[in-house]
Parts: sequence; structure tokens; C-alpha cells
Amino acid sequence: MADLKSQFEQAAKDVHALSERPDNDTLLRLYALFKQGSEGDVSGAKPGFFDFVGTAKYEAWAKLKGTSQDDAMKKYVDLVKKLRA
Repeated sequence: MADLKSQFEQAAKDVHALSERPDNDTLLRLYALFKQGSEGDVSGAKPGFFDFVGTAKYEAWAKLKGTSQDDAMKKYVDLVKKLRA
């Protein structure tokens, strides 16, 4: 578990050093996996209708409801590794 947590934290740092900015779908996936891995299931009120970015982030995170934090961390680490390759 500690090893996974350290890999997750390192991946969170590595994602900021990517040579190319990922497309929006990938960015949403990264965001959702990070939030699920660090906080668990989605919480808080859904952003307003005209907050398009906030709504997209909220919905991406909500799709992962029920995914364990460990599983989300593994998927996040794997996705960051794939993007760095």
C-alpha cells in the first residue's frame, strides 16, 4: 500500500512534466482518477449548468463511483506511465 501511495504521488508530479499536453478527454480521465484515488467517491454539489469545465470534471469523477481508491491509484499511475512513454 505504501509503495502504491508513493507511486501515485510520483505520478502526480510526473504528469506536470509531460512533454505534450494531453487531449481534453485524457485530462478529464487523469483528473477523475486522481480525485477517486485521493478522495474516494465524488462529493459535493454538482457545479452549475454554465460551469462547463466544472461540470465535465464532476461528471468524469462521478463515473468512477464505486471504484476503490487503490484501483483508481493503479489506473492513474499506469495512465501517466503510458503518457510519458
